[in-house]
Amino acid sequence: MGIQIVTTTSDIASISTCHHAVGVLKCAGQRDEFFDMIELIQIPWSPYCIVQRRILEFAGVRFKIINIPSQDRSLVWKLTKQRYYGVPIIRDGKNVLFEVSDDSQVIAKYLDEELQLGLFPAGLEGVQSILWRFIENEIEGATFRLNDIYWKENVPAPDQLDFLRFKERKFGRGCFDQWRAQQDEWLRQLEQKLVPFEEMLAHQPFFLGAQPRFVDFDLFGMLGNFLYSGHHQLPAAHPQIIAWHRRMNTLKHTKRREKLHH
Repeated sequence: MGIQIVTTTSDIASISTCHHAVGVLKCAGQRDEFFDMIELIQIPWSPYCIVQRRILEFAGVRFKIINIPSQDRSLVWKLTKQRYYGVPIIRDGKNVLFEVSDDSQVIAKYLDEELQLGLFPAGLEGVQSILWRFIENEIEGATFRLNDIYWKENVPAPDQLDFLRFKERKFGRGCFDQWRAQQDEWLRQLEQKLVPFEEMLAHQPFFLGAQPRFVDFDLFGMLGNFLYSGHHQLPAAHPQIIAWHRRMNTLKHTKRREKLHH
């Protein structure tokens, strides 16, 4: 399975196949026509990639998506000058952005500043830090297992052996079978862990007020991973979250810079 390149706005995407394969790197050299917009290097079903993809869609800027095979991180390794192998990363002109720790939000904060999205207001810094840690640990711990149950539908056949080997080395032999057998329990846990977010939405459209902040996109990404296989639905017990998710799916930023690069 080769690398796929998708050039997209929030409304249009075209796909072609490419046959070659501090969190911010400043790359030397001239910027050519092919790299004249933000590039998101991702694995499509990764929750953390979905977060950044939705932020870019929300911003309304044109950007490129480069889909890499789940077990081939050579492009990421090359672009980060052998400093990082996770996803996503972003290339914006001469800058290559990647996370520096499990709790950093280097990419989202960069996009927020560059595109003036208002996702990280100073007054909400503490509460957002608490919430995103809960989202990326407690919520993601359930959602990725529920999606990975259907891993063979997501991972192309040539990549399945490496994917299985990686997961079983990390989580133990037979982990997929175990998660499948525990599916009802993981669904119950997810429903329970979403209760505080349902309560936050009872009197406001987004978790921290009248407009979306980073934590809205963060939970959207974890739930996007949960829903990716098409085998799951959001818990019926949480109608506020269902309505919020519909809003987040189509939301567009109303004020952004006219020109990203000066």
